[in-house]
Amino acid sequence: MKDDSHYRKIGFKCGLEIHQRLATDRKLFCECLSDINASDKSIGHVTRKQRAVAGELGSIDRSAEFEEGKDRTFKYHIFRDRTCLVDIDEEPPHGINMQAFMVALSLSQAMGMKPVDEAQPMRKEVVDGSDPSAFQRSVLVALNGQIKVGSASVGVPSLFIEEESSGIEREEGNLISYNTDRLGIPLIEIDTDPTIPTAKAAKEIALYIGTLIRVSGMAQRGIGSIRQDVNVSISGGARVEIKGLQEIDTMDRFIDNEIDRQENLIRIRDTLVKRKASVGRPKNVTRAFANTKSKVLRSSLDADGRVMAIPLHGFKGLLGTEVNPNRRLGSEISDYAKTAGVHGIIHSDEDIASYSITKEELAHMRKELSITEHDSFIIVGGKEGQAEKAASRSAWRASQAMVGIPVETRGVNNVELCTTRFLRPLPGGSRMYPETDAHPIPIHSMLMEQAAGSAPSIEKEREFLGAKLTNKAYAEQLLTSPRLQLFKAVTTKTNVEPNFAASVILQKLTELGRQGVNVSSIREDRILEMFREYDMERITKQAIDEILKSLGREDEPVDSIIKKHSLSRMHRHEISALVAQAEKEGKADANAIRKELMSKYRLRIDGEELNSILASKVS
Repeated sequence: MKDDSHYRKIGFKCGLEIHQRLATDRKLFCECLSDINASDKSIGHVTRKQRAVAGELGSIDRSAEFEEGKDRTFKYHIFRDRTCLVDIDEEPPHGINMQAFMVALSLSQAMGMKPVDEAQPMRKEVVDGSDPSAFQRSVLVALNGQIKVGSASVGVPSLFIEEESSGIEREEGNLISYNTDRLGIPLIEIDTDPTIPTAKAAKEIALYIGTLIRVSGMAQRGIGSIRQDVNVSISGGARVEIKGLQEIDTMDRFIDNEIDRQENLIRIRDTLVKRKASVGRPKNVTRAFANTKSKVLRSSLDADGRVMAIPLHGFKGLLGTEVNPNRRLGSEISDYAKTAGVHGIIHSDEDIASYSITKEELAHMRKELSITEHDSFIIVGGKEGQAEKAASRSAWRASQAMVGIPVETRGVNNVELCTTRFLRPLPGGSRMYPETDAHPIPIHSMLMEQAAGSAPSIEKEREFLGAKLTNKAYAEQLLTSPRLQLFKAVTTKTNVEPNFAASVILQKLTELGRQGVNVSSIREDRILEMFREYDMERITKQAIDEILKSLGREDEPVDSIIKKHSLSRMHRHEISALVAQAEKEGKADANAIRKELMSKYRLRIDGEELNSILASKVS
């Protein structure tokens, strides 16, 4: 564990970008439904290639140029009611969704931000395939806010509302398939200054902002509906963006691992500088492996491919140096090679014999590369063009090891170990240009008054929950729970006792999830239906488990489940008749009657009501 002084000593800088989908009825720039229905089947598809173009400043963004270089093909599945011509860029955008815009404006007020005078939709170039149009519409709403979480005070320089990207469905070589049902759903982006003091503070601030959005009542639920991008750097290192963290619980571990990675890479750099290391130009060494028995290289050669090699002078022993758990300098270089479409690299710090590469083949290759036993090398096999590109990117990344840490966007590599891998170069401002097909939105005083009146407040929500619940632990759990709005709906639309409702929402659903029930698929309106049935005394507490299990298997109305599984609560006269029948059969002991009836009708008999009937018999 790192203490606060350690972060100060290493020149730690950290900022967050919080992205949250909104639960609006419609998408941001069209009238398509903005919910994602997993049971929907696509009704067709379009296929496209994408290329980078110059932004408003006249230059091409390097991350876009890098993605174009992958030369991939994208297939987009379209859905009835959830995809339209706007989504696939065959029709201009419609007017902005004002419901979503007002949510963004009210959130900005909750963080003390200054709205812009006129919100101008912009296009942000995205050529990784996640948008069929190769751009994402983004609208700057407000600037220069401030939040205080614990002892940390951090600036909030910008808040955007933008379109969500498509959801990746499948990746097969250079063909990537996307689903467009989530494309264009309103997405809030809240950015912080890079002044967060520690990894723990980053986690607390992310939790605070996520809670603020949920308190607004407009946060969409589900896997991937909230994502955190974390920007990290240290003195002597470089700014690195860790993209798409979905679990706040492990955010601090990802940040600390990134610190360790940069510190280890700096140590490697210092060693390479002392050794006066150098990286040679990639060379075609196919001839050295013409008769190889290595399956890895043979598969490339049999497909009329190439074997490329890179001489690394002074690198001996460093390619195998660990920079993160189960990640080495060789892994960092391999990430770059993989972006060219190859499966990876072979390097000299590995067990070369395990690849069935002979000493003779190595000797031949070393001669062609003009390296000795004291130098290192990288071997890359692949199709013609692919192998050369992979070798070129590997050589570039190896040369950066002598400089320090490249500025990168990185993604999650291993969830358990909290490690990351290279995705692409860090994007810049060159990918922004105006959206000339969408009108600007003036932010006048009436909008500001409305936004200020609906601004969410975590403190007010905490007071509300404290007044509703005698169980204070439930109150704190609900405050950060994605099911907060469900609890509020249950307690305002039914007379169900709040502590009982909280126990089902917080504990019962978690317990069933651990038992294998697909609780994430259960619609919240179905849970509200269930509580209404309970409130009207149509089901017992004991039946709730069975109803939730059934909803986890198949979505259907709760009254249908009650009928199908015979879960309707027995009326008092029915229970009295059963008690009388038991007495008629010679059972006089109340405990014996209770045990028999509950064993037969546990899900249909309310225990308290049965006890009341038995007590009246005894009296």
